[in-house]
Amino acid sequence: MSKAHHRKKHPEAVRQQLLEVAARLSLEKGPASVTLDAVSQAAGVSKGGLLHHFPNKLSLLDGLFDDLTQKFDRALAERMRDDPEPKGRFTRAYVAVWFLPDGMADGDQWKVLTVALISEPHLRERWRQWVERQLAENVGTDSALDAVLVRYAVDGLWLADLLGTPALDATTRAAVLERLLALSRT
Repeated sequence: MSKAHHRKKHPEAVRQQLLEVAARLSLEKGPASVTLDAVSQAAGVSKGGLLHHFPNKLSLLDGLFDDLTQKFDRALAERMRDDPEPKGRFTRAYVAVWFLPDGMADGDQWKVLTVALISEPHLRERWRQWVERQLAENVGTDSALDAVLVRYAVDGLWLADLLGTPALDATTRAAVLERLLALSRT
């Protein structure tokens, strides 16, 4: 028997490694560089091992989407749990996760996914459904026009950061954050 039959296997760790490598390749070399061959080679996993987890590139992107939205859901839930004020709670969590430096630990992977969302209709539809689900769950507390404006402003800031447009200086960014949080309470 080969050594592969005797060594311990850690499928979840391999799966996570494949997702991280795919995200890194996309950031470093662009989304077109994310091929199954490139990911398997860079991760040091056989192509068969990669295909066990992700049978095609779209399933790899779906895996990244699932992984990141689950982390995002947990980060939002944690922020919402710690916010005693119900009105605008979801919006403030959204601001904290996207806008604050320590809000989203997987920011680079989100950059990759954002680019994929633009080019993959399937992923755009999944994102639209995620957003609709969040809004439906928080309709009683986060439907005010100001909350909507805050979330769109945060989306715009995220996109500006992603595209590397001229950054806000620290003072302006702090003032924008303060204003957005104040609007979430109105």
